[in-house]
Amino acid sequence: MNKMTLSPQQQADLLAVLKARFEKNMERHEGLKWADVQAKLEAKPEKLWSLNSMEMTEGEPDVIGYDEKSGEFLFYDCSAESPKGRRSLCYDRKALDSRKEHKPQNSAMDMAAEMGIEILTENQYREMQQLGAFDLKTSSWIATPDNIRNRGGALFCDRRYDTVFVYHNGAESYYAARGFRGSLYV
Repeated sequence: MNKMTLSPQQQADLLAVLKARFEKNMERHEGLKWADVQAKLEAKPEKLWSLNSMEMTEGEPDVIGYDEKSGEFLFYDCSAESPKGRRSLCYDRKALDSRKEHKPQNSAMDMAAEMGIEILTENQYREMQQLGAFDLKTSSWIATPDNIRNRGGALFCDRRYDTVFVYHNGAESYYAARGFRGSLYV
């Protein structure tokens, strides 16, 4: 079994968790059927591996939509706060390499790539916030435009006062309350 494959038991366990979450949060995916999602997941075991990575880092992935053009379901991390297993990370490899001391364990962009997911964009983050109130105590790195990143900065978001805020910080910074949220098309 290679690194990006789950055992049959791990697949069954993950599918049970995802199904329970899907059924508990129907408002996130009105009109979609679990049987259709499960069939797509079973046909793409590498996506199950990525969803398991999201789950193991406490992201609580759930279906939030369906892309008619591609025929794919879209999963976002739907944990109330930024996933615990993905905090205290600087933004990307360049930022990590620039730190001379007190380096974090990893960067958000590297970890997302290792998991096979994408960091949410600002638009995706705002879309997610329409499904509930997320990041009331934490914040999450978001995909940063090149014109900001090339100047050393990176963007993150949170929700305070029932409003979504976008902020900037040095890309090399990291905090115990800042992680990242991901998306995955299946």
